Amino acid sequence: MQTSVDRDWTISPPRLRPVAVLGTGSGVPPRTLTNADLEGMVDTTDEWIVTRTGIRERRLVDGQATSDLAIAAAEQALLAAGVEADQVELILVATVTPDECCPPVACRVQAALGAHRAAGFDLSAACSGFMNALMTGHRLVGAGAFANCLVIGADTMSALTDYERRDMCVLFGDAAGATYLGEPRDGGEILDQLVGIDGRGAEMIMAPAGGSRRPATLETVARREHFLQMNGKEVFKFAVQKMPEIVETLLGRNGYSIDDLTLLVPHQANLRILEAGAKRLGLPLERVMINVDRYGNTASGSVPLALDEAVRTGRIRRGDLVCLASFGGGLSWAGSLIRW
Repeated sequence: MQTSVDRDWTISPPRLRPVAVLGTGSGVPPRTLTNADLEGMVDTTDEWIVTRTGIRERRLVDGQATSDLAIAAAEQALLAAGVEADQVELILVATVTPDECCPPVACRVQAALGAHRAAGFDLSAACSGFMNALMTGHRLVGAGAFANCLVIGADTMSALTDYERRDMCVLFGDAAGATYLGEPRDGGEILDQLVGIDGRGAEMIMAPAGGSRRPATLETVARREHFLQMNGKEVFKFAVQKMPEIVETLLGRNGYSIDDLTLLVPHQANLRILEAGAKRLGLPLERVMINVDRYGNTASGSVPLALDEAVRTGRIRRGDLVCLASFGGGLSWAGSLIRW
């Protein structure tokens, strides 16, 4: 059976009108959890953490929820784009840690922003969630269903993190990032996107309890089965292979080489993954956006948080060719090629 990636189109797919990223934003909580703090919580050391992950600190919520981070990121993105909330037509929120099972986080964001004209919904694709939402927003705006779209990736991973397990609690942080999509103003455009999953790896990263298959009970809580569990070695191998594959596919099918790429903005899972992936690509680390050392793995918030920092610090400028790449639970992956 052919997939959406390898299908041989006998009829050209519908052409989309150009869509660009017009603004970015981020939302991070003020509380910082350092490696020194973790040394007092579990059997670990700063050296052990940095050697294996490259992470030195991460941000955690303190009385905040996912929607609070999403709202802050959305406000920044709208400000950067120079648009008012009542102009927004669609709000997409990617998250695996919603405030509640119902309502969607998108509803909380809409109400807080005052974006009362906007439709919206949530998406869930683990650490690839934002990239799936970006593709969805791009296609909907490009097809003319909406004039613009606010795409947000937000997660409070501390809610899923077992702070009694040193292999897990060192990895994750809380954050949100947002992009505002609309008609290009200065020649920028989203050029291409890809997404994919391999459900055979579904159990490599999962929270075993708390869903419809295993609803919460006293026993599941006692066994700490509502926290995230991961097969770290297998996930590492998957990510190191998949990140270069995403970049090479997007560049190749659009007629570019790695030399044309200004900046790679990857999912910030682990510095060792980013280093290994960049080496396979032959891409110097100075052309890879890295902030995992300060924020850890923020899941859906990871790529848009890194993208916003790259924009605000001048690492991305008008005319640059930028590639976004994500990989994570599912197993899932996604990428986007953007002319800024």
